Amino acid sequence: MLSIARGELIQIFRNRSVLITSFVIPIAVCAFFINQHETFAQLASLGYIAGIVMFTVCAFGLYTSVVTTLASRRQNLFLKRLRSTAAADRSILVGLVLPATVIAVVQIVAILTVFGVVAGTPDNVGLLALAVVTTIAMMIGLGLATAGLTNSPEHAQITTLPVTLGVIAVASWVGISGTGELTLLKRLLPGGSATELVMNAWNGGVPLGDSLLLLAPTLAWVVVAVSLASRLFRWEPRR
Repeated sequence: MLSIARGELIQIFRNRSVLITSFVIPIAVCAFFINQHETFAQLASLGYIAGIVMFTVCAFGLYTSVVTTLASRRQNLFLKRLRSTAAADRSILVGLVLPATVIAVVQIVAILTVFGVVAGTPDNVGLLALAVVTTIAMMIGLGLATAGLTNSPEHAQITTLPVTLGVIAVASWVGISGTGELTLLKRLLPGGSATELVMNAWNGGVPLGDSLLLLAPTLAWVVVAVSLASRLFRWEPRR
């Protein structure tokens, strides 16, 4: 697994398009939000900015990288060759998505740390960490499922758009309008409860028990995504 991850990490740094998607776009967007944090804080809250930062990295960096990587490795038959080795299927998938996951975690921690220094620290760091971990798990699961529908790395530019734009839109909707209206719908949509959890963790003022309940919808999406991935994922090129 580690040898697969090491090889994949090397490929990431050799691929310019992946580097742009994984590093440049998320960092540029996050830098804009942090630079304009006073304006966005008046529009919503500091917790909203933290939520957008998290989903920008998870959607444009982690999720798209997972889909593109798996589609590329399937197309060049690398997945098929790996499966003929002694490595288990789970080890192969973990090895391939681990570099993108580590990069995303480092980015989120670094950017939120800078944001905390610039705008003020979060009220509950542990709760924020839980929100980040569950969101990453959800986006990896959705990435595996989407990879099953993606024929090639070029096709990934299209297949990733609904989820990428969708979670950003939901995060903005929840962050700006709150959950006072259409509460259940907002929390059940992918990214809705995670955004609210990040806002609670950063802004404070919400009982811990109420916030922990928000983990349930995101974890449910993890189960749904993994279930879809088990049905849709293919090890050989789609015809």
